[in-house]
Amino acid sequence: MNAAEGTDTTTAGTSVRTVPAADAGPLAWLDHAREVTDPVLREAVDSLHPQARIVVGYHLGWWDEQGRPITADWGKAVRPALVLLSAQALGAPPRTGSHCAAAVQLAHDSSLLHDDIIDRDDMRRHRPAAWRAFGVPGALLAGDAMLALAVSLVRHDSPSALATAALNEAVQQFIGGQFEDIGFEGRAEVSLTECTTMAARKTGALMGAACRLGALAGGADEARAAQLDAFGRSLGLAFQHVDDLLGIWGDPRTTGKPAGADLHARKKSLPVVAALGSDGPEAAELAELYARDPATDDADVLRHAASLVERAGGRHRTSGLARRHLAEALDHLDATRLPACDTRPLRTLAAWLALRDH
Repeated sequence: MNAAEGTDTTTAGTSVRTVPAADAGPLAWLDHAREVTDPVLREAVDSLHPQARIVVGYHLGWWDEQGRPITADWGKAVRPALVLLSAQALGAPPRTGSHCAAAVQLAHDSSLLHDDIIDRDDMRRHRPAAWRAFGVPGALLAGDAMLALAVSLVRHDSPSALATAALNEAVQQFIGGQFEDIGFEGRAEVSLTECTTMAARKTGALMGAACRLGALAGGADEARAAQLDAFGRSLGLAFQHVDDLLGIWGDPRTTGKPAGADLHARKKSLPVVAALGSDGPEAAELAELYARDPATDDADVLRHAASLVERAGGRHRTSGLARRHLAEALDHLDATRLPACDTRPLRTLAAWLALRDH
């Protein structure tokens, strides 16, 4: 057994799986979360209406438009990992909270599916987005089906009304954050505070709920559940800030989207807002560029826009805020007073998410 491996465990009806050791790296925990969550997701999605099932399974990367199996996956499994590791931090057995893990992934993927329609993003995870493959009506209905399915999965792990309320509140917040994000596109000026508040709702709320659901599944009292929720919310802000950086400077081979996609969409992401709010000629030139018709963009224009954002300090400011929110997240984790050995996987994952380059 190597350093990344722990104890072999089994559950009825599943093969033997190895739980990573406490000192395993973040990718080991993400792989483990995907391994635990995937069969629960598949069983749940199989219960959907056949037309919804084909769209959802396509969006999750299990098959092509005709339902033929492929080898793509449904993402990093960040939110499922937060559920499972929050339960584990409380001393719960491995895989406690697996249905909640599947629920938060469904809620997250529902938001991605709808985001692609709203933003008219053609690509998702290196292939045509679901709305491009199945049309807008089918994609909308599939996203709605995913949200409804998420609620039923939460009840499987935690019949308490507190768990359902936590997921519903997170969904309401990320919907509100999406409305704010859309509103920013039609405004010439957006403040950093507004941008951070939007990110807290659109990303932080669901990551906080993931940690709270894991805590509740693991038997946490309200005080610890609240601290883990706060940990997830702060981590969500750090995660979103890094996503904003990748939306401008990320490698398309790893992000699955064209270089400069957020700039072409005239997104008021945090680096752009920080740059526009700075003094200097770069901010003025960036504002002029953002006022132009995106149809005139080419690769050179987008590279120049990225350079303007960087020279105006947007990249540096955003990186600094991501590190600050990571520190806040770890402070909330300390406040749980859980043993350091039990929270080590959460700390490892948090540091990677806030400092990652893909």
